[in-house]
Amino acid sequence: MGEISYKVQDEVAGRKTTSMQKYQDMVVGSRDLWALVKYELIVLFVSAIPGALGLFLRGKLYPVLLGACGSGVVFGRNITLRHPHKIKLGDRVIIDDNVMLDAKGASNSGISIANDCFVGRNSILSCKDGDIEIGERANIGFNAEIFSCSKVRIGADNLISAYTYVVGGGNYDLDQFEKTINRSLREDRARGVMLEDNIWIGTHSVLMDGVTIGSGTAVAAGSVVTGPMPEGVIAGGTPARVLRKRMSGDEPKKSA
Repeated sequence: MGEISYKVQDEVAGRKTTSMQKYQDMVVGSRDLWALVKYELIVLFVSAIPGALGLFLRGKLYPVLLGACGSGVVFGRNITLRHPHKIKLGDRVIIDDNVMLDAKGASNSGISIANDCFVGRNSILSCKDGDIEIGERANIGFNAEIFSCSKVRIGADNLISAYTYVVGGGNYDLDQFEKTINRSLREDRARGVMLEDNIWIGTHSVLMDGVTIGSGTAVAAGSVVTGPMPEGVIAGGTPARVLRKRMSGDEPKKSA
């Protein structure tokens, strides 16, 4: 099929392909006719069914589309799946209503969500030839977005609060004045985002490309994290900085 560009503009109008081929490339991830028919039938008939019947049917049929799916997985209503064969879910994962899992890419592995994770309503996990890995028991709040054109890893037992934006992608090169900004993305500079285990990211935070955060750290609501954060601290601000260390269990508490 040749090299595929995954800019939305290119998918919609940029290549000399039919509308159906563009749809297959962007959504299904294959031009195989059976893959298209299977995807369309399952999404058409079970995506929006409410109540227990919908949960039951999606639990039985959505795994047919996925690369891997463990037991006890719960699929909410109106979930969007793109390149579903590159989406892998562990046991007892909960995907809430209106979530988008977009594993799109020509050479990536896609999205991997480990056992006992929760992805909240209206959240978006979006790949542009990158990978997203979510560790066990991680909780992604509602209306969060995780984007990757390289590698984003969310460790085990992490809390990613509502409206958080994780940007695992390259920046636009503003020195290329001869190009429009939307055509100057430097994906070769993408470093990804790596969060170790047991981290709390407060609501409305932004984690920029290249960020690493150590285990046991909490980031205050509304922070913009632009650089590495050590383990076991509380950080906050724009740009975020270390505010203080977390108290270990054997340290005496200060009196009021």
